[in-house]
Amino acid sequence: MSILVCGSFAYDTIMVFPDKFKNHILPDKVHMLNVSFMVPEMRREYGGCAGNIAYNLSLLDQDVTPMGTVGKDFGLYGDWMDMVGLNRTHVTQVDGTYTAQAFITTDMDDNQITAFHPGAMGHSHVNKVGDAKDIGLGIVSPDGYEGMIEHASQFADAGIPFVFDPGQGLPMFNGTELELLLEQANYLSVNDYEAQMMQEKTGLSLKQITERVEAVIVTKGGEGSEIHIGKASHTIPSAKIRTLSDPTGCGDAYRGGLLYGMSKGMDWETTGRIASLMGAIKIEKHGTQNHKFTKDEFAERFKESFGFDLN
Repeated sequence: MSILVCGSFAYDTIMVFPDKFKNHILPDKVHMLNVSFMVPEMRREYGGCAGNIAYNLSLLDQDVTPMGTVGKDFGLYGDWMDMVGLNRTHVTQVDGTYTAQAFITTDMDDNQITAFHPGAMGHSHVNKVGDAKDIGLGIVSPDGYEGMIEHASQFADAGIPFVFDPGQGLPMFNGTELELLLEQANYLSVNDYEAQMMQEKTGLSLKQITERVEAVIVTKGGEGSEIHIGKASHTIPSAKIRTLSDPTGCGDAYRGGLLYGMSKGMDWETTGRIASLMGAIKIEKHGTQNHKFTKDEFAERFKESFGFDLN
């Protein structure tokens, strides 16, 4: 059975500002902000949540089916997918559009300022969950508004368990829509900021949100993550990092590890640690799809970070 990853494909233009934003933004002038950051380091990477999550699952030798919409400029990205062996069957090109584009500037505090052009992502609803076959688990990750709503409904109607991962798409939804999505989803994955936003939009506490799904996964950056199941809660430590290069895409790497552990029926503490290690390995490389490892290397690093063998 395959994991269906619904979400965006994007070109990420990543720039590094060799200073700190806070040194150049005057708090009392934010209402008339006009700043320019000199970014001597720039690169263009293949990204988007569906592309990134699928790539990370492929590193773990997991059968994965990414689903998303792309534009007329997707050629180079498509060639990359073919080279690394990612399935393109449900990657749909929309005429007259550009593939989604993210322009990300990161400072020395790992703060990020991002400008995002959705492009073809806004047509994500043309893809249907039912078009993909032999799916045992899914995820609805950031994508076009209509597509996220329809894909969640389609997963629920098909009886396929799925993770709702609103990410950067969270502001698109109102409280009523989020409550419906929680009713349809089996799992919720958010970072700590998104968890707070979910609570404010729905009026539900984290405990009440947890009661509506099988598990709530909350990532907390370098502080690790928490997995809430009913009345139980697991604190997942962060994995050891050898070098800090680029945080972009770490959340997607984490979700790849999360889906892998879930698909294999692993316990939550092991699943969370696999996810944590995936994020740590990603942060050591620039870009979102440039990290690699063998099974033996992953197992070795797992034991190094957590003190026990990955079975």
